[in-house]
Amino acid sequence: MTIVHMVMFKFRPEVASEHKETFVQELKKLKELDCVKGHRLVVGGPSVTDPIERSKGFEFALLSFHESLQDLEKYQASKEHHWVTSTYMFPYKEDLVRFDFEVSPEDEDMFTPFQSRKF
Repeated sequence: MTIVHMVMFKFRPEVASEHKETFVQELKKLKELDCVKGHRLVVGGPSVTDPIERSKGFEFALLSFHESLQDLEKYQASKEHHWVTSTYMFPYKEDLVRFDFEVSPEDEDMFTPFQSRKF
């Protein structure tokens, strides 16, 4: 089983771009947690949606993969996740959207491009 965890982030207008860049870099470090399946976690942004209004102000997104709901819960409860979100996101956010879903076994191969890679 694979659980996909998606989050879109919208910061308040006064938040500096440097802060957002630091947030993204810190989020990317969460891929090292053992509860992230194959260390598959990607952070994207700022949005390149055209027209940009379709993004509804959301600038960044995170996509991570987990072996089970328990692993997703472990990820959410980790001290590393808590530190990143409480330091760089919650005090500065305007909004966020979280959506988690289970990938059916017959669709798991659709995520092959997201195989673990160490650069």
